[in-house]
Amino acid sequence: MKTLSIAALSIILSAGVMAGHHESEEMKKSVVIGDDGTPNELLAGNTDKQQIWVDYIQAHNDRDLEKIAEINADDWEGYVPDGSVVKGNAAHIEWLKEWFASSDNPKWEVQWMIANDGADAEGATETWLTTGNDITFNDADGNEVTEHHVHDVQFVGNEIRLINVYSRLSSKE
Repeated sequence: MKTLSIAALSIILSAGVMAGHHESEEMKKSVVIGDDGTPNELLAGNTDKQQIWVDYIQAHNDRDLEKIAEINADDWEGYVPDGSVVKGNAAHIEWLKEWFASSDNPKWEVQWMIANDGADAEGATETWLTTGNDITFNDADGNEVTEHHVHDVQFVGNEIRLINVYSRLSSKE
């Protein structure tokens, strides 16, 4: 009976080890997270860009234009909710200088992030981070306003190349 118990325990432990090994091997492969029927699948991305985004947001909160410029690619592009387009790192820094001077203390807080990779039209891999961020500022009447922003952020290496910003006001319940 003792031998049977030891054999059963060995089988259970072996199965657990094999299942854990199988799972870790699966995690090493890219996971398809989006497929709209085109040959360009959306894949789960590497989360190593998340800290760059956190640092970038902190630089905005600190009004550290030098740090922002270091993280931006030279050919940086930004598409903001009002339809404006800002092109180039230097143009972005000038735009931020003016916006910070005319805004009433905007502060961002990162709420969530999703790393994803996908192929462009030519098949080259693009690295993206989609983030949900709250921005709080005072309106012209001094009232605190919160907007929810979604940023689609394209990275080239460790630099931010492009940002699409989508925005809505916080719900009033």
